[in-house]
Amino acid sequence: MKACTFCQIVSGEKSSFTVLEDDVMLAFLDHRPLFPGHCLLVPKTHYGTLLDLPTTLFTPLMANTQLLARAVERGLEAHGSFVAINNRISQSVPHLHIHVVPRRRKDGLKGFFWPRRPYKNNASIIAVQQALRATIAQVQAEQTS
Repeated sequence: MKACTFCQIVSGEKSSFTVLEDDVMLAFLDHRPLFPGHCLLVPKTHYGTLLDLPTTLFTPLMANTQLLARAVERGLEAHGSFVAINNRISQSVPHLHIHVVPRRRKDGLKGFFWPRRPYKNNASIIAVQQALRATIAQVQAEQTS
């Protein structure tokens, strides 16, 4: 879908700070994060919502979600993570995506009030990207050994 922002990111037409990519999924840093390290995981093929996703992609979607959650917690020294999917309502881009957000005790996130906190500069987003990529590679190596 030409007009879909996430399809444009997948195709390389729009740039992103990619942290994970495999044959069917792509994860990148949200440009309007709740906290630094807030990732979006998308299928490379356009599916509007979770309800549209073929069941054959559920396992890769959840495995990559688990990998990202582990990476944001370990690589960014977060106390936990928040994982969410919106279907239509509050879905700013109509392409299935999972939010994986690092959480810390007393971080100020309450209920569904989600103030966005942009990165200070390009160097800070690149530092987070590199930390997550390194941690993902480490976790994947541990899983295969």
